[in-house]
Amino acid sequence: MEKVPDLDTFLKKMNKEIILKDLNNRNYHVKDFKRFKKHILEFHGCGSSIHEENGFFFRVDQKFRENLLKIQES
Repeated sequence: MEKVPDLDTFLKKMNKEIILKDLNNRNYHVKDFKRFKKHILEFHGCGSSIHEENGFFFRVDQKFRENLLKIQES
């Protein structure tokens, strides 16, 4: 059997952990990034607001949304 050369790299990308700093400078480990991003874009899609997730608080503004989209691309 041949070894698949990039399988390890692929698996690491699949399991990439997203960690965000909240307003209290605490690390929040995002368990389901797609769900998190979808909620932010759907319910906090414009302007500035505060989002609470499991006791962590985030200021959602245009810069925050742009950063979420950048994470998706990488």
